[in-house]
This record gives sequence, C-alpha cells and structure tokens, in this order.
Amino acid sequence: MNQIIMWIMAVGAVLGGVDRIAGNRFGLGKRFEEGFTLLGPTALSMSGIICLTPLLSRFLRFALVPIWNFLGLDAGLLAGILAIDMGGYQLAGELSASQEMVRYAGLVIAATLGCTITFTIPVGMGMLKSGDRLFFSRGMLIGTGTLPVTMIVGGLLSGLSFLQIVLQSLPVLLFCFLLMFGIWRFPEQTVRAFTVFADVIRLLTTIGLIAGAFCYMTGFSLLPDLAPLEDAMAVVSSIGIVLLGSLPTAELLQRVLKKPLSFIGRKTGMNDSSAAGLLMGIVSPVPAITMMEKMDERGKIVNAAFLVSAASTIAAHMGFTFGTDPDFVVPLLVAKLAGGIAAVCAALFFTKKSAYSKTRK
Repeated sequence: MNQIIMWIMAVGAVLGGVDRIAGNRFGLGKRFEEGFTLLGPTALSMSGIICLTPLLSRFLRFALVPIWNFLGLDAGLLAGILAIDMGGYQLAGELSASQEMVRYAGLVIAATLGCTITFTIPVGMGMLKSGDRLFFSRGMLIGTGTLPVTMIVGGLLSGLSFLQIVLQSLPVLLFCFLLMFGIWRFPEQTVRAFTVFADVIRLLTTIGLIAGAFCYMTGFSLLPDLAPLEDAMAVVSSIGIVLLGSLPTAELLQRVLKKPLSFIGRKTGMNDSSAAGLLMGIVSPVPAITMMEKMDERGKIVNAAFLVSAASTIAAHMGFTFGTDPDFVVPLLVAKLAGGIAAVCAALFFTKKSAYSKTRK
C-alpha cells in the first residue's frame, strides 16, 4: 500500500513538473513549485527539534523514568512525547517492559500525541498566518481532547486490557480531560495557554537549530547528545520531495472529487477546500495545512482537530510501521482513523455552523 501511494505521488510530481514546463497551463505547476518553497518553513519548524531528540530522550530517561517507575507505570509511555519517526518507537523499546506497551506507546501514542507535539504544532504555527493560528490552535485542542478514543482502540488492538490502558495512560487521559474542560468552560484562556505552549516548542526548535548549525560549521557541540543537523535536513528534504507530488495530487483529487466534497461541505457547513483538507490530512499534514488559507473558519478548526490522530495515516506512519512491526499496520490505521473521526465530530459539535460559515474565495 505504501508503494502504491508513493507511485501516485511520483505521478503527481511528473504531472506538476511537466505543467510547470508548459507554463502552468493547468495550475499543477504552481502546486509543484509550492512543494519546494515549503522546504524553508518546514526545515525551520522541525529540523531543530530533530537535533534535540537525543537530548530529550536523555532527559526523559534520567529525570522522569524514576518517577514513572515509582508510580507503578510503564516508562515506555514517556516515549509518546516524540513522533513515531523521530525516535519515539526506538525510545519506547528501550524504556518499556513489554511488547504490548512498545506498540501502544511507540506506535499508537507516538503516531498521534508525539507527532502532534514535535511536528504538526511547530510546522503549523510556522507555516500559517497569524490570523489562522487561533483556529488551528482550537482545532489542535479539540483533537487532543478526543485522543482517548485513539488510545483505547489502539491499546486494545495492541493486546492491552481496558483496565491496563486506563491505568497506564492516566497522566495522558487527565491531560486530555483538562483540555476538553478548558475548551468548554474557558475557551479563550485555554487557546491562549496552548499558543504559549506552541511558542515554547518553537523556542526549543530554534535552540536546536542554532546548536546544530554551530556544530556543523565548527565541529564543536554546544549541547550534549546533539543529532547532526545534516541528518535532520535529510528528513526535511525527504518530506519536500514527497510534497512535489502530493500537492499536485491534492489539486487533482480536489477537482475530481469536487461534487462529493461539495456535498460533504454543505452537510457540515464547510467549504470545498475544508472537505478536501480532510482527504489530504490522512496522507500528510503539510498539504492540509497549506490548504487552510482557502478554508472557511469552521473548516480550519475541523481539519486541525482531525490531524491530531489521523495525520499521515496512509503514508509516513503506515510506511514506518511496515518497516518495524508489519503485523500492527492495520490496527494502527484503525486506531488513528477512529480517533480522527471522533475529532471531526467533536469539532463540528464545538463550532456552531452559523458562527463559522465564512468562506474565503
């Protein structure tokens, strides 16, 4: 399946590149160019956090693992703070006492909460205009609040019992509950606090970028256990290459599925771009984020909420799981899509249709 998706993206890159040569006659060449122009914002947003991943792992191992063990919890869950392909799975294998918890923490949690913290939030906040960040933040909050759906489904499919999931995940579940309560009772204050958290993540990425650049140019490391910046840039470059094909493909899908997407939009109070963003989000959060400028306000919130659990479901995360734990590919897809659907339902519930019906042409 992963190879099929990559072939589709490759065909999209060819079509976009050819259209660029032909003078952007069909609008695909422009999307092809956007894939490369996004390399800068993407690198600025995530390369620093990749450089800091070994340091974050070391901090978790020596500062929080003893506390986790004292509380009788499996320390592998701490690995969920890192994305699945940024060291989360490997760290879970080092810290966890069972294969079930390695799957649960290193794949389910790392592919949702970890990806949101270390990738979606910094990339989204870095790429979006200031006016769209408020809607993005609120959507992220709602998506995080419905994360227990993904955790329960993924935990059961990992081989854990319902009681084990609840006990081992109490800190994360409490965090999700507090977020949902904050959105319900104190929406403005909660979004403001989340924005501050995103600024902290951005600060960390900048520190990691500074230290990585300094080490690359001088050979002297300002921080211990720093991952090479060139390795981080290789990850970013691979994302940029896929974007060359994914953005033209997204444009084509949006045109082909215009009528069904319009139907979905009418039923949910969102415009066509908002409905199309959900389709692209399961491939990669980056195209969905780039499309937010064309979405109405309700659609921005719904798409951001969807990304918390469902981002990269049938692309990067599926490909990573194929390479590390092939037997868990289908359970991971089921868990992520279940959480994504729950997030969309919650976002539609929390956003009144009449208040979020403006459409940007």
